[in-house]
Amino acid sequence: MTLTPEIIALLTLDVIFLGLGTLALLLSLRIAYRWDYASSTPLQYRLTKQSTLVAVIIKYIFILKLPLFLFFVYTCDKLSSVITGAMCASGVVNSVGFGLDLTLFKLFNLYGFGFWLLLHVEDTSHVRLAYTRLKFILFALLCVPLFAEIVLEIGFFTRLDVSKIVSCCGTLFSAASSSASLSLLFNVDARLWVGLFYFFYMVGLIALGFKSTAGMIVSNTLFLIFALISLIVFFSTYVYELPTHRCPFCLLQKEYYYVGYGLYIMLFTGTFCAVGGGLLALMTHAIPYRYWRLSGLFNTAYVLSISAYPLAYYLKNGVWL
Repeated sequence: MTLTPEIIALLTLDVIFLGLGTLALLLSLRIAYRWDYASSTPLQYRLTKQSTLVAVIIKYIFILKLPLFLFFVYTCDKLSSVITGAMCASGVVNSVGFGLDLTLFKLFNLYGFGFWLLLHVEDTSHVRLAYTRLKFILFALLCVPLFAEIVLEIGFFTRLDVSKIVSCCGTLFSAASSSASLSLLFNVDARLWVGLFYFFYMVGLIALGFKSTAGMIVSNTLFLIFALISLIVFFSTYVYELPTHRCPFCLLQKEYYYVGYGLYIMLFTGTFCAVGGGLLALMTHAIPYRYWRLSGLFNTAYVLSISAYPLAYYLKNGVWL
């Protein structure tokens, strides 16, 4: 096990999240089982106060997890300087068998807890707290991936071996990758992925115009998937100006002006507002216009920003990569 100040900080917060999450889970189950807003008993009064406590705990976890996701990537990127073969965070993440699973759990939990906060805001806007039982049942379900992430992260840093030789991002994100799913991406014409990326962006705008809940959820889910694929197989090469460099992690490095942070924030915020707002509409039967407008704004900003790289390269050099 390798211990650095960054790893110690992450593991310490994992223990704190585990303790607070367990407390919040136990209280949530109690509230979900016994909640009755129409009751005026001492028990209901205690449950109301406990619901406020649980909401504060969940907000605390979510507010910290947002920067901690970026801090996790930064920590892995910093460790790449001491692990042989690793050029960036991707080599470190893939040096442990479940590193990619851990990253996906982190993303899923950000979306899940973000949606919980949307439902919480909607609940507290009602005088009778109409969605209290529902939101605490949802939190109980979200505790499964939360605890899974904590266990995986502890296991990840426990198994991390700085003496191990790992593959660089150039090998991982290429047609010769040992991962069948990744190598398949590069064996398909990149124009297909780019076309699907723009297609589902346009479908999302149409769904926004027609205020279609199902359309917003489906189109933005697929837009997120194809945005990440097209970023890896096509757009990243224009950011690096190298036809063989396709790493989504190197975008976060100083050499490329940390452009990845802005791109990922726009992409994840836009798709979250669309999908989260859509799920909220299904549960509350109210159209969340403000979230969908934000989605359109952030998605458009991402599309314009990432599209500028190949256009600028072509205008500068007169050829495509």
